Amino acid sequence: MTTLLIRGGRLIDPARNFDAVADLVIEGGRVSAMLREGEPPSQPIDEVFDAAGKIVCPGFIDVHVGFREPGDEEDETTASGSRAALAGGFTSVACLPDTSPAIDTRAAAEFLKLQGERAENCRVFPIGAVTKETGGKELAEIGQLVDGGAVALSDGKRPIANAEIMRRSLQYASMFGRAIFNHPQVPELVEGGVMHEGFHSTLLGLRGVPAAAEQIMVNRDIALAELTGGRLHLMSVTAAGSVELIRRAKHSGINVTADLAPHYLALTDESLRSFDSNYKVDPPLRSEEHVAALIEALKDGTIEIISSDHQPYAEERKAGEILSDPAGIIGLETLLPLCAKTLIEPGHLSWPQLLSKLTVHPAKLLGLDAAGTLAVGSWGDVVIIDPEAPWTIDSSRFCSRSRNTPFDGWDVRGRVEATIVGGRIRFRRDASADADSVSLPVADTR
Repeated sequence: MTTLLIRGGRLIDPARNFDAVADLVIEGGRVSAMLREGEPPSQPIDEVFDAAGKIVCPGFIDVHVGFREPGDEEDETTASGSRAALAGGFTSVACLPDTSPAIDTRAAAEFLKLQGERAENCRVFPIGAVTKETGGKELAEIGQLVDGGAVALSDGKRPIANAEIMRRSLQYASMFGRAIFNHPQVPELVEGGVMHEGFHSTLLGLRGVPAAAEQIMVNRDIALAELTGGRLHLMSVTAAGSVELIRRAKHSGINVTADLAPHYLALTDESLRSFDSNYKVDPPLRSEEHVAALIEALKDGTIEIISSDHQPYAEERKAGEILSDPAGIIGLETLLPLCAKTLIEPGHLSWPQLLSKLTVHPAKLLGLDAAGTLAVGSWGDVVIIDPEAPWTIDSSRFCSRSRNTPFDGWDVRGRVEATIVGGRIRFRRDASADADSVSLPVADTR
């Protein structure tokens, strides 16, 4: 196994409040030393990566993505999705269980892990289903799913609507040290909805989804988390009212966390005036006042995690009418530049603050103790970023199998230059050819 020296970069490790120009040594698949600039390493070096002028930080961790395998491989596979993750700077991803069949058994969880290992891209972790077939009626075998490698439990994009099921799942999951991830929506209030309920939905004559549909479920889930003492994580929060409920719950010591996706910061419900289904997402894009509340929640730590909410769909599935097309966009390869555009450039967050929401906090939520940091002994999972690189998003060059993004053609700044997993350079951007390359098998993670 080679020893890699990453030289001269701005090392940012939010887990240790470290931000300075330094060198990083990865040996045997793990971080072995952090050296002052110019300090010689104590061991022989096999490979040197010159990171001068770049940011070097822990590899990003996405707490929920949809890779569609098994069942809908025309949208995405574990191989193509994990390749897209590398291109976006992600070294670990947790996959939602709402596949076909669902990830509701130990064998299904182990299958997903095996597919990730075969792909030899980033680390792939299963999220087990809370209920059998994600049907919301009968609890799955949570203990067996944990034994199969599940890092959390969820029914994916299907809300856990039954309060008794939610209560019991929080109780059982806490016995195994796992969080319950819920998609917080009241199903009856979102059924048939296309976009956020408000001025633009009325103007366009499209059925709206009220922000209250999310807020009501968030309130219920927080009450159940308080009752049970279980760990609750709320996925893709979008409503100002939800943010305030979460803020109060955290101040009260309730074990609740939340995430959002960058497209909820970059776009508003006005985008649906184009009737382009690439703007149709679940939950829907909200109005400007909700976006402002989300930014404040990121700034004050109410929302600690940013996820891509990667939801791929084959071209033919997004080529129909907005009323019938599925909701969702791909996000792994656009997350970094969108975060830079919406959070870094306006001065809402610094780079260390942003990176904490992509590294240490996701690692803590998923229980990945050796990830999300550059501390000695941690996994050698690193992303190298050029924060000033200008480029134009071109979906035709994406590694994902799908192309459903509203950001095609956007001019952005900030780009992943290389992604390293277990000390091996898995993704490296070739600036001269404007192409990408991949190399070497992943190190053992045991």
